[in-house]
Amino acid sequence: MGKSDGKTGLGRALVKHHNQMIIQSKEKGQFYRQQNRVLESITDVNDVDAVIEQAEEEERLLLAGDRPAPNLPISLDGVSSSSAMTPEERKAQQKEAESLHANSLRVPRRPPWNPEMSVELLDSNERQAFLIWRRSLASLEENENLVLTPFEKNLDIWRQLWRVLERSDLLVMVVDARDPLFYRCPDLEEYAREIDEHKRTLLLVNKADLLPFSVRKKWAEYFRQNNILYVFWSAKAASALLEGKKLTGPCGQEQADDTDTKIYGREELLSRLQSEAEAIVSRRNRNNSPAKSVTVGFVGYPNVGKSSTINALVGQKRTGVTSTPGKTKHFQTLIMSEELTLCDCPGLVFPSFSSSKYEMISSGVLPIDRMTEHREAVQVVANRVPRHVIEAVYRIALPKPKSYEPQSRPPLASELLRAYCASRGYVASSGLPDETKAARQILKDYIDGKLPHYELPPGIAADEVKDSDADSDYSGSELTESDSSDVEEGGEKNPRPAMEHVLDDLNSFDVANGIAARKTTEKKKFKESFKQHKKPQRKKDRSWRTKTDDVDGMPVVRVFQKPLNTGPAKTA
Repeated sequence: MGKSDGKTGLGRALVKHHNQMIIQSKEKGQFYRQQNRVLESITDVNDVDAVIEQAEEEERLLLAGDRPAPNLPISLDGVSSSSAMTPEERKAQQKEAESLHANSLRVPRRPPWNPEMSVELLDSNERQAFLIWRRSLASLEENENLVLTPFEKNLDIWRQLWRVLERSDLLVMVVDARDPLFYRCPDLEEYAREIDEHKRTLLLVNKADLLPFSVRKKWAEYFRQNNILYVFWSAKAASALLEGKKLTGPCGQEQADDTDTKIYGREELLSRLQSEAEAIVSRRNRNNSPAKSVTVGFVGYPNVGKSSTINALVGQKRTGVTSTPGKTKHFQTLIMSEELTLCDCPGLVFPSFSSSKYEMISSGVLPIDRMTEHREAVQVVANRVPRHVIEAVYRIALPKPKSYEPQSRPPLASELLRAYCASRGYVASSGLPDETKAARQILKDYIDGKLPHYELPPGIAADEVKDSDADSDYSGSELTESDSSDVEEGGEKNPRPAMEHVLDDLNSFDVANGIAARKTTEKKKFKESFKQHKKPQRKKDRSWRTKTDDVDGMPVVRVFQKPLNTGPAKTA
């Protein structure tokens, strides 16, 4: 009895101690719990964690009594005004709305703070400012003419960016050379100038070896005309040079004497970064004395090559590198020398207009493994890469457009995936083509540069770029002039075919590539005579009869005896 009471008392004491520890941790606030949680990027609006976090934050502000008044526009008109618009008018209206609200698309600012602030007060101010920023973007989403891309919704990731901006003298924004404007965030440059008027932002155009020289020259002219500080760079080529490997890219390997168009090497880039940062410190101090030490911060979208650039500059692997975006979780400070320090920030998805989720997947911003609709993402690749380039790289033959279709249309995602599966033998367990596996491989090749593509600067036509290693069809536009000319104002010049015709075309393509089984038209062979001799069959005929005086209405079973099959009849 005593032992039993002792065990019960010990158990109750342990449970009571555990509950007290939980209460103490809750009293220390949300910031205490955030320290032990691994940072994870949240970009999807349907993410459960983001919804729960926002609900908890609103409840906390409501209880504290400092909840700001919502400023969300509510439309009382239930009928959409753009339902009767043509696609061209709707697109023009969307562009006009984007230019009108371009200044509202901002990155979150850190509220004013000082070292004397308590941790709880600083955390509360940052969360309240972040919630107001989220509401401002939600008000933009209420406009039916504006479509926002998935952006970072985790406050802790933005805190890493704030620290890097405050510590850095020179801010380096790493972008992909194949579409620099897609990865550039002008408001981040404005935010850096708000922190320090002397701070500048350098655009590090990574993967420049994937561009032809003529295209690189056009981008250099565009950057100079818009007063953008830039440098062409290739982290992959620099890393291969450090390892003693010879890297032969598809194009863009020409080195020019002009410093504006050449691809910088490791030592040249380090010298350029240090000189730009020292000039900023000299202007800030208002003297010409050299700075003792400068800090260069690296920011940008996920999977643009920030960590690869850091490793190439350091000369060894100091940060994790992977094709999956979001590898870097915390900002890292790397001391190159007594005069230069590098600071790497986790990849951030900045808010922007127009780009769809599938375009961000194909660009490497969102992880490929989270892809649910693979055909939409592959269609982005098919629209940007010319048909003959896809056929040459994969050594496949895509089905040609039908006579009733525009002859210059890009291949459909279904056509590309089925042709790729047929050439590689990708078959799922169901016996159908494994389009998911093929889509992931095609998207990885597109991101890595195996499928060559690039975008041209605004206002530059594709025929203005001529290079021996490049193709003039790499315009990146999803609709060519010949496609748009097939549509008239009053309707379509070439009417769309019926759905059964399209299905017949796809089925014929499957049969031609051996994916679908051909229909067997052979007649069944006549069975042998000895297999025709079977046992007599009994057939039951159940019928109901109305109830009479003599019959109770139960079913009557009639049995018919079939004669045996004795073969052909004998004639006398």
